[in-house]
Amino acid sequence: MPAHVTALAKGRPVRAVWENELGGLTFEVGADSDRCFVKWAPPGSGLVLDLDHEAVRLSWAVPFTPVPRVLDQGADDEGSWLVTAALPGQSAVSDRWMAEPRTAVTAIGEGLRALHEALPVADCPFSWAAEDRLAIARRRAAQGLLDPAKWDPAHRSLGVDGALALAADIPPHDRLVVCHGDACAPNTLIGEDGRWTAHVDLGRLGLADRWADLTVAAWSTEWNYGPGWEGLLLDAYGVRPDPDRIRYYRLLWDLGA
Repeated sequence: MPAHVTALAKGRPVRAVWENELGGLTFEVGADSDRCFVKWAPPGSGLVLDLDHEAVRLSWAVPFTPVPRVLDQGADDEGSWLVTAALPGQSAVSDRWMAEPRTAVTAIGEGLRALHEALPVADCPFSWAAEDRLAIARRRAAQGLLDPAKWDPAHRSLGVDGALALAADIPPHDRLVVCHGDACAPNTLIGEDGRWTAHVDLGRLGLADRWADLTVAAWSTEWNYGPGWEGLLLDAYGVRPDPDRIRYYRLLWDLGA
């Protein structure tokens, strides 16, 4: 456990609840009304785990929709941290909801639509536009940080240069919204009644075509619950499949931007 997490806990019980592929950790601290969550990122995590970015975005979004309230943040030579208040509900990939995928997928779709409807486009100072993400992907490619072996099989044969060339053909917006930025299933919380309650992990929140979120949310149902659930998610959101935009935003996601 990072030393600063132990210090923040001040003797309260600590439970590790998440570890991502980049070494970022999330801990549940305390219990009941004293419960909070601490996200910790190792040094050199870059934009992918920039907790300062997430804190700013959470503070902007919290008046409009249920997202974590920032309690504390900071950094030192050992890493950075973000402390947020607890919210009702369990992750859509908790044991409870993994056993009820139809309920979970419906809640994810409805929750994403509610998020897009609630966050004000005209007031949003952040971007997650395809043009900006493509620029990040190009910089990462120049640094040798893109590995096609980690991509979906449909994209691996393109190679880095081929994928970047294809991603340069950005489709026009279907609808501009404030996107979550990582609308994968684990980032929707679901209450005891089976309805969505909140969203977490908004470090990439920003303006973009709604299909940037929809594509990832639908794709993640396959990763988490198995094949066959994408259509239900789109139905719950209230939109018909858009194959061209789905193909494009899957590729952009694999480019890691």
